[in-house]
Amino acid sequence: MTRKPVDPKPVYLAVYDTLADWETGHTTAYLARAGHGIRTVGASGDPVRTIGGLRIQPDLTLDDVRPEDAALLILPGADLWDTGDELAPFARTAREFLAAGVPVAAICGATAGLAREGLLDDRAHTSAVSFYLAATGYAGGDRYVDTDAVTDGDLVTAGPTEPVAFAREVLGLLGVYEGEVLDAWYRLFHDSDPGAYEVLEAAGK
Repeated sequence: MTRKPVDPKPVYLAVYDTLADWETGHTTAYLARAGHGIRTVGASGDPVRTIGGLRIQPDLTLDDVRPEDAALLILPGADLWDTGDELAPFARTAREFLAAGVPVAAICGATAGLAREGLLDDRAHTSAVSFYLAATGYAGGDRYVDTDAVTDGDLVTAGPTEPVAFAREVLGLLGVYEGEVLDAWYRLFHDSDPGAYEVLEAAGK
């Protein structure tokens, strides 16, 4: 139903307490349908609980993660991004991925974590609102784009209300969908456009 991914390596999904359940579902579901394994990564091997109360047992720990083994690192939002430095190791891991040329996708509070790590200082990016990131004291305010989701090189960012746009950027970046098919996928899930379904059906997606 989907085209074979350019890179079938697994996708790493960071998981931690207070993870925002709604932000990455479209992304991980359609990456999985395209052939990518989804592997959850925790700070330790201990289970975590999402905002919705779901219990997740991490597949891997940060110590197990190597950028060259993965196609992408996804950083969801979580309350913990704004309450201390507990999640800072995940932002440092994002730095390692980007330095190795492996994509990173961050949504909601994870964008603030990247801002604190200095990863948004010289990349176009977005988030919930510009002043949310400004409160981190980062130096990238002039690169903030007031839009639903942004891709700059190997980095995708989005705000908490844009899980479908976030998925669109990731699916496009990894080559799962392209062109009018990618646009139709977005219109179907974001706008409930019945005409978009016809495009996807005609393309065998």
